[in-house]
Amino acid sequence: MQIFLETERLLLRQFTPDDVDNLVALDSDPDVMRFINGGRPTSREQVEHEILPRYVRSNQVSGFGTWAAVEKSSGEFVGWFGFRPPADGSTDDPELGYRLRKSAWGQGYATEGSRALIRKGFTEHGVQRVFAHTMTVNLASRRVMEKAGLRFVRTFFLAWPESIDGTAHGDVEYALRKADWLVLPGSP
Repeated sequence: MQIFLETERLLLRQFTPDDVDNLVALDSDPDVMRFINGGRPTSREQVEHEILPRYVRSNQVSGFGTWAAVEKSSGEFVGWFGFRPPADGSTDDPELGYRLRKSAWGQGYATEGSRALIRKGFTEHGVQRVFAHTMTVNLASRRVMEKAGLRFVRTFFLAWPESIDGTAHGDVEYALRKADWLVLPGSP
């Protein structure tokens, strides 16, 4: 197992082909997928042939990618964290993302993993700004972003392929610049 990052309670490791069942279970929970696609499960075929290979490939860029999050005490898969530049963006301005199993919600894992990736990006990979997006109505994800130090930047409206509950309220962007991170309590 190749570990990318270790926190107090989590190991972030590279995805392997053995993670198909983990991702299928994660993306089959309607509550987990509520703000992604309205709660529809992702097919095993899509996970196996599109999503998992993309996650494996994403880790070929040093310092950026999507990692499986494993609880240290139990060894159980709890979800994933992504930290990667957008397709048309720069490596000094990556997007932070996360998706956790419902059983891991409300335990601080999303904040813990996010803070660790932000720290690693700012201290080891030349990152100057980190940003994240979510639906305006996804209050839990917005709280994670705020607890990780990101601040509200804007509300914007995407052309969703299909409307899901809450799309009429738009999406929000949160961000954190390195200079602002350096003055946060507990930073460097």
